[in-house]
Amino acid sequence: MLGGNARPTVAKVLAPLVTLLQRAGVTADGITVLGTLGAVGGALGLIATGQLFWGTVVVTFFVLLDLLDGALARAQGGGSPYGAVLDSTGDRAADLAIFGALVWWFSGPGDNRLIVLLALLCLALGVLTSYVKARAEGVGLPCDVGIVERLERLLLVLWGTGLSGLGVPYALHVGLVVLLAGSAVTVAQRLLLVRRTGRGRPAGVPVVPPVP
Repeated sequence: MLGGNARPTVAKVLAPLVTLLQRAGVTADGITVLGTLGAVGGALGLIATGQLFWGTVVVTFFVLLDLLDGALARAQGGGSPYGAVLDSTGDRAADLAIFGALVWWFSGPGDNRLIVLLALLCLALGVLTSYVKARAEGVGLPCDVGIVERLERLLLVLWGTGLSGLGVPYALHVGLVVLLAGSAVTVAQRLLLVRRTGRGRPAGVPVVPPVP
């Protein structure tokens, strides 16, 4: 979730906690599951019931465990294919819960159809953003581009939700509009990159050699 320049600093900060968890037998997969369940629970239990600020606080706390499970996985030997898939699945589940909670609240007591529309569009483009990357990497093409990846997506939606919960007018509207525009640009960036790097290569054939 963090840029490459910040990773060494974060690793140093988390190192004592990672060591403690490793000695206690805690696994990276366990942290992933805890973070996912906490984020989903916070979104559905708080944001979906109109407690936007405290919902944002709870979801943010559990989302940040994404930093810890990665550090723990590296300390335990680099993780596993299952762990990587579990982590990505958990990320998608948390994202769906956050936007779904916004749709639930604002289509009912929150009574704001514009936010419902914006949240649904952001959710759809978020799915497309992840799908394009996964599909490209599935055929061996790099796809690490985009002005809005998961970190930016979470910052925008949680920033808007939290400020809205504090009574700041139109904070969520602005956050979702910026996210919508950035997500659309990101999808376009990734498709253009795939078009450029995949030119002249047969469809459906991975461009990386199989692992012996």
